[in-house]
Amino acid sequence: MTRGRFISFEGGEGVGKSTQASMLTALLQARGLAVLQTREPGGTPGAEAIRALLLDKQYDWDAAAEALLFAAARSDHVDHAIRPALDAGEWVVCDRFIDSSRAYQAGGDDLSDDAILSLHTIGSHALMPDITFLLQADDAEVAERLTARDGDNSDRIGGRSPEYHARVAQRFRDLAVMDPERFVIIDAAGSPTDVHERILRAIAPLLGEGG
Repeated sequence: MTRGRFISFEGGEGVGKSTQASMLTALLQARGLAVLQTREPGGTPGAEAIRALLLDKQYDWDAAAEALLFAAARSDHVDHAIRPALDAGEWVVCDRFIDSSRAYQAGGDDLSDDAILSLHTIGSHALMPDITFLLQADDAEVAERLTARDGDNSDRIGGRSPEYHARVAQRFRDLAVMDPERFVIIDAAGSPTDVHERILRAIAPLLGEGG
């Protein structure tokens, strides 16, 4: 059986990753493909339990503890959801994966990329997506989206300082430059339909439709 394809969506807070993951999943399913839509942290009961700990404002995890928790959640997610789906020939569409750890814990915080990738090798067998869509939008537009989505109820990570999120955004851009064959930068400005059309043009070769 042919292995399935693994697609991840990355980017900072409020760029529309979840919406675009859902829209792409619906399109792939309409074309007759079996698709697992999932998210990180989360995607399995164990990983969702860790997600609750990571995002709860009552806990003051430092960068190292955060990285370990994310790695543990991802390990469970890969072993019990992502890899079985891929092995069964399903496509996987994931809202965040390893690059979020590389951007948030090794970009927003002070851990090294090598440390994050070492945890990924130990916990998740160094699994990487076939293609990663990096969504980017103007800061003002993102701020409006976040206000509409969260109001004053942002989670422990989303509510961090603008300076922190600026470092994360820069790190995402750096990762895309480092791995241009896997990353596709998508302009996330405009309506969800506009962004979806940009993603469809980019994913056409993976669907065997040419460039």
